[in-house]
Amino acid sequence: MNVELREVHDSDLPVFFRQMNDPEALHMAAFVPKDPADRDAFDAHWAKIRSSSDVVRTVLADGDVVGSAAVYGVPGEREVTYWVDRAYWGKGIATAALRALLTEVPERPLYARAASDNTGSLRVLEKCGFRAAATASGYASARGAEIEETVLILEG
Repeated sequence: MNVELREVHDSDLPVFFRQMNDPEALHMAAFVPKDPADRDAFDAHWAKIRSSSDVVRTVLADGDVVGSAAVYGVPGEREVTYWVDRAYWGKGIATAALRALLTEVPERPLYARAASDNTGSLRVLEKCGFRAAATASGYASARGAEIEETVLILEG
């Protein structure tokens, strides 16, 4: 499967919104918006990040929109994030997309966070060179509870 990144187009947003409302994906991601079904909040969030200096990309697999990937935050504390449609999990797409993003954004260190029980996401991050640096706990809207998350770092 050919995985590529490109600028986010307006036509990608309905796909992202649908992906963000998959109950199983929400549970796995854990740290999601309070109300993922709030389209106005979703649109406002995407308008804000698309007008920022963050690096935000659409993930394509064989030309189909399958997710998004981004680097955001202030220098020295920037984090990566990504979302891949559940239908494409386990196919190496998240790993390929994150590798492409890391090539595009060479600054280090970069950080990442994942629910500690999200073994798929942790595996993607580790394949891309991130190493667990700490654990923390935070309120996970998708689970309605405080859970443990792993904080990872990619250095030099």
